[in-house]
Amino acid sequence: MARKVVSRKEKRAEAEAAEAAETTTKKKKKATKRKSRAKAAKEVRLKAFWGVFNQSLRRVALYDFNQKKEAEKKAQELSASGKSPHFVQPVKEAIEEA
Repeated sequence: MARKVVSRKEKRAEAEAAEAAETTTKKKKKATKRKSRAKAAKEVRLKAFWGVFNQSLRRVALYDFNQKKEAEKKAQELSASGKSPHFVQPVKEAIEEA
């Protein structure tokens, strides 16, 4: 008995034809859009401060944004007295509205 040699291209064509015939027989449902249940995000207000940090990024002091000179002075004092250097960096924190 001789076997019929079928190439991969022919098998692929047969599979695609069967798949196409199957999809035409099925009815496609229209996708219904769901309404979003997610709550609207609250608007978060931020306030800027100057933070004095040590070398391990731990905040040592916090000053209002208009008190940068005082923050830098504190950082210099802590750097001079301690072993590790301190630096000033802007910090933004959320404002709690009551």
